[in-house]
Amino acid sequence: MPGHVQHAMSTVVLTIGPAHTLRQAAQLMSARRVGAAVVLDPDTSGLGILTERDILNSLGAGQDPDRETAHAHTTSDVVFAGPDWTLAAAAEAMVQGGFRHLIVLDGREPVGIVSVRDIVRSWADTDVPPADPWSAGAPPAGEAAV
Repeated sequence: MPGHVQHAMSTVVLTIGPAHTLRQAAQLMSARRVGAAVVLDPDTSGLGILTERDILNSLGAGQDPDRETAHAHTTSDVVFAGPDWTLAAAAEAMVQGGFRHLIVLDGREPVGIVSVRDIVRSWADTDVPPADPWSAGAPPAGEAAV
């Protein structure tokens, strides 16, 4: 079903533990070319998410990435998506929650992550004609906005 999370999500799910340092998490995320990692805490059987923004905020606050752990920066009140969610429902959840990634669960198992970029890319690949740029206040091609 085009237009559903299962067709837009990344199935490369990086899972880390809460004791990983932010540097370790960043290295793993960079190597896998992903912007988020699922944090699995075996003690609580809970799932959280650590994003590139979480790491950036820690560094911006002057914290040491070799001492800060994923646990301290993990979002644990996560909104999960199902593979059969529409992309519109996923986008709405992201806008309402103020986040850019959703962990996709099939039952209790993480099977993917869908990001704003995935949704935009999926919508850009459709046959839907682009919106009239003037309706959004954009200048015509070749003209600068004032």
